[in-house]
Amino acid sequence: MFAPAYLDHNATTPLDPGVLGAMLPYLRERYGNPSSRHEYGRAARAAIDTARSQVAAAVGAHPSEVVFTSGGSEANNLFIKGAAACLKPGSLAVSAIEHPCVREPAQDLKRLGWSLYEIGVDEEGRVRQTDFSAALAKKPSIVSVMLANNETGVLQDIPALAAQARAAKAWFHTDAVQALGKLAIDFRALNAAGVNALTLSAHKIHGPKGAAALVLDKRIELKPLISGGGQERNLRSGTENVAAIVGFGAACELAAARLAADAARLAELRARLEEGLAGLGARVFSRNAPRLPNTTFFALGGIDGETLVAQLDRAGFACASGSACSSVSPEPSHTLLAMGVEAAMAKGALRVSLGRANTEEDVARFLRTLDETVRKLKGLAAVAA
Repeated sequence: MFAPAYLDHNATTPLDPGVLGAMLPYLRERYGNPSSRHEYGRAARAAIDTARSQVAAAVGAHPSEVVFTSGGSEANNLFIKGAAACLKPGSLAVSAIEHPCVREPAQDLKRLGWSLYEIGVDEEGRVRQTDFSAALAKKPSIVSVMLANNETGVLQDIPALAAQARAAKAWFHTDAVQALGKLAIDFRALNAAGVNALTLSAHKIHGPKGAAALVLDKRIELKPLISGGGQERNLRSGTENVAAIVGFGAACELAAARLAADAARLAELRARLEEGLAGLGARVFSRNAPRLPNTTFFALGGIDGETLVAQLDRAGFACASGSACSSVSPEPSHTLLAMGVEAAMAKGALRVSLGRANTEEDVARFLRTLDETVRKLKGLAAVAA
């Protein structure tokens, strides 16, 4: 079976065997509905309680602050739309580099009469303080700025931004999906600074798809997106996906245990990768900003990103031209455009996101193949011209 080197861990990660082992009983013999009062149901409820504690422990939260959802997109929507539904229509502010599952709900609110302010970023992808101050001057009720960008890996100074938002009496949310498992997250400290909610997802940390969480300050009132049985503190009705939630908890426990070692090793691999890319004349975006240790977003002038992804895929390397959730769109990365990168260069962008299984040999082979592929594509372009 053809098995390419997988270099797209920001899109999703392979399921850890230990996580699968934790899930299997809840896909087979422990199949009870967690709302049932009999032994089968009580066992399922206990498993969810354990997972809730595991997720909370991974990010320094209390278990009662963890609200399980079906994915990061639902969690982001739950906060933005759920908070707005409890407030009078006013204004909200989101950064220009947010994931579509934050930008689109914000646009939905704009269509309902809310004022939307987009917070600009600098050429490295960091929130521009003058723009943030201008946004807060609009007196927004809701502010959302992601902790780590899914394309560039750039980290924002969330405690500082949240403190300013709190002073302006705004509710502050951060999408921490890409940060989980790659850097330490302490919700207690973030909450003290002014963060009211953060979003997490299982499938970015070698857990299953279909499980995520909104970690929520219990003083914040939200209207649920899904009403019915009253599950998840009446914030997310519906029978829980027990197996996936159990897997999420197990993945969080493993990620917390491996965090320091994984981050150090991935940073070393990324340094090797970017040294090789510099030798090929690539432009590495956001190289001068604090970033996730596994993420490199780059472009080679005159080469189309989608074409390069396809050629590399055929050669045995799975990578991406940007966010997985935006891959159906032929448009340049909205993150790079917000950073002021010219559209032609942005269309050539390629993302490599490393993971636990990647090796020095993977990086070396990727660089050799990239060099050969680029030479071939430039040769074809010269012939066509």
